[in-house]
Amino acid sequence: MSAHRFPCLPARAVATAAATVLLAVAGCSSTDAGAPVAVPSPSAEEAAFCRALDKELPETVAGLDRSDPEPESELTAGWGDGAIVLRCGVPRPGRMSDPQAQGVEVNGVNWLLEQREDDGPRFTSTYRKAYVEVTLDKRYAHDAGPLTDLAAPVEKAVPSSL
Repeated sequence: MSAHRFPCLPARAVATAAATVLLAVAGCSSTDAGAPVAVPSPSAEEAAFCRALDKELPETVAGLDRSDPEPESELTAGWGDGAIVLRCGVPRPGRMSDPQAQGVEVNGVNWLLEQREDDGPRFTSTYRKAYVEVTLDKRYAHDAGPLTDLAAPVEKAVPSSL
């Protein structure tokens, strides 16, 4: 085992180097992109519905501008830098088999409601040929309002499974 010694740098040089690195990192990041989101892996049929949905999604939801998460995908969308995130082609949630599960109907689209601890709710469309998941941050803890802007595109692009 060998010990390496490095010459001591003056505090000012270290601070300058740290500031340069922070500025470089900040300059490379986009403030328009939301936080990373897991991209679903749906079947080919479901992916086709999701691509159609992506074309129908609005530029604003609940007054928030669209700011899609990373990585870029036709299967995900976002508004308000992660306040509202949509993923299309997600697996069927296990809670859909629970007879005690809560649901809501918004403009002709039924959604499973899952309350998340320390965060806002998660909604997953039901009775559709592809599952569409919408997660909302804490400010929507008791508000399904953003679903009103998303219901029509889901209804148009993702056919009913009934």
